[in-house]
Amino acid sequence: MDDALEQEITQLLQAWRQGDERALDKLTPQVYRELHRAARRCMLRERNGHTLQTTALINELYLRLSELKLIDWQNRPHFFALCARQMRRILTD
Repeated sequence: MDDALEQEITQLLQAWRQGDERALDKLTPQVYRELHRAARRCMLRERNGHTLQTTALINELYLRLSELKLIDWQNRPHFFALCARQMRRILTD
């Protein structure tokens, strides 16, 4: 990933934290593909017949992220690390 895109994602994360809902609208399509890959990897480790599918896992993740308004997003890697942790928690729940 190039530095400009990583910087843009970081700026959008920080704007979202400050209450700019439009930032989330811009951020979502930029991170969706990578989140989908991460969710697929998480699902591969689950038992067959799990009640959640990859897309449902991402949807649940977005719901949980919307509740985490006080996160001080440091950068793109911080965002994806937190997302991975949240996906594991969702699957555990």
